[in-house]
Amino acid sequence: MATIAENIVRTLRANRIDRVYGIPGDSLNGFTDALRKDGTIRWLHVRHEESAAFAAAADAAITGDLAVVAGSCGPGNLHLINGLFDANRSRVPVLAIAAHIPTQEIGTGYFQETHPQELFRECSVYVEYVADPVQMPRLLEIAMRAAIEQRGVAVLVIPGDVALAEVPANRATVIERARPVVTPSPSELEKAAELLNAAKNVTILAGAGVEGAHDEVVALADRLGAPIVHALRGKEFIEHDNPFDVGMTGLLGFASGYRAMESADTLLVLGSDFPYEQFYPDHATTIQVDIRGSQLGKRHPLDLGLVGDVGATTNALLPRIAEKTDRSHVEDAVAHYRKTRARLDELAVPTKGKNPIHPQYLARLLDEAAADDAVFTADVGSPTVWAARYLTMNGRRRLIGSFTHGSMANALLHGIGAQTAQPDRQVIALAGDGGLAMMLGELITLTQNALPVKTVVVNNSSLNFVELEMKAAGFVTYATDLENPNFAAVAEALGIFARRVERSEDLPDAVAEVLAHDGPALLDVVTERQELSMPPAVTAEQVKGFALYAIRTVMSGRGDELLDLARANWRQLF
Repeated sequence: MATIAENIVRTLRANRIDRVYGIPGDSLNGFTDALRKDGTIRWLHVRHEESAAFAAAADAAITGDLAVVAGSCGPGNLHLINGLFDANRSRVPVLAIAAHIPTQEIGTGYFQETHPQELFRECSVYVEYVADPVQMPRLLEIAMRAAIEQRGVAVLVIPGDVALAEVPANRATVIERARPVVTPSPSELEKAAELLNAAKNVTILAGAGVEGAHDEVVALADRLGAPIVHALRGKEFIEHDNPFDVGMTGLLGFASGYRAMESADTLLVLGSDFPYEQFYPDHATTIQVDIRGSQLGKRHPLDLGLVGDVGATTNALLPRIAEKTDRSHVEDAVAHYRKTRARLDELAVPTKGKNPIHPQYLARLLDEAAADDAVFTADVGSPTVWAARYLTMNGRRRLIGSFTHGSMANALLHGIGAQTAQPDRQVIALAGDGGLAMMLGELITLTQNALPVKTVVVNNSSLNFVELEMKAAGFVTYATDLENPNFAAVAEALGIFARRVERSEDLPDAVAEVLAHDGPALLDVVTERQELSMPPAVTAEQVKGFALYAIRTVMSGRGDELLDLARANWRQLF
């Protein structure tokens, strides 16, 4: 008779799962031994369970299919949590097998005891404790379906002794994702059309929910004469082949994106959970379309909220929209975007002599040299800024990051999952020096699993984005220094091909060499610490904050930092 663990493996195989991310442990022995006996599912061994969860998140994001991660009891489960938060908030389907201590010891304060079902509740769409073998395989099927249909994390908490028990029903159910077409009612569509037809200046804000609806959204923008602003997670799905693109808004965005929203009298929000309320125009009529009704009006007051998927809803709306003959709004917004884009490109230039490299120049070279279908992952912080502003999406490239959860150290970990899922695709992890150092051991995962991820380190010897936030708020930078090793030398010691670059003139050849290497490779780039990633609109509070920062910095005896700041950003400020 098969065990619970063997039935889990059988069900995973039936659902075309051929890899599981994790670290083994005694409470997982039944599961890992079942994988060994089956032989068709690869155990993707990482060095930290957090890495396993982030890798599974990227795997699910890149394929759209269910990814699986496993953690042993107690600390192993706790290590999973951050990566599972990222997966759940990114709305990708992940199944987590969380092993538990022996059933008879639960509640006694036993070695490594936690209460996993409580720990995982906030970072999952479904979590359940398997207390008895009779609950299986039914709970496994429910968990898988919850992860797939709700696009989130489902967790099964299973004590090691239960995993080794006989399964009452050794069935293996295949869970197919349902694909309904959801549109608003005719009366709601008519109301939306009335508001849009009455508007003079319509701007579209597009988020991750426009995935698969690129052409429909562009057609609607054409009919409305509407510029399209994108949120960060919408960049890869709507930026390309889009004559109405005016860039991104938000703290990391462009002046043109911000201006296109501010100058609108009607804002149409399509599939976006853009969280920053201060970037929404207060004066505009606001219409929002989202497949999840609970998201409507969550970020900004609405005049009309519509439940529907973006592609079907825009298709249903399009025949009701009168073509705008006055194109001045979109033409002005696009012209402003071209100027903004040109100014940004002017910053992506080499420095002279021994001066540290501008990170914009690094991002531009990566964009030019990367494959047409490259997968980019970016650490939270300044690497995300440069990725958002300088990496070009074309409909085939992907950009993955912890853009909603906002965790450090995600780039390499996401890169592991993306490369595992699609081993023949170029994967470039744009890592911060702080992020890479936090999970440095995962470079060994690349060599152990022969994953040819290209890790590019933005090495500015600081927690750079944290410093920018401090300056904007008026604080003297403190506790953000990083005493870094030579990351290239570290990588070489771990069996990874590596280059270190300190001068702009050496960077193009190094980028080409690292990207062309057949296997894992690392590029350590010494970049300008004082580079400012200017927001699209500088508020009075930020001006006040920078003034306070300058005064406090001088008073603290660190006036030379202001000189460095001016030197590094002279071309931006004047």
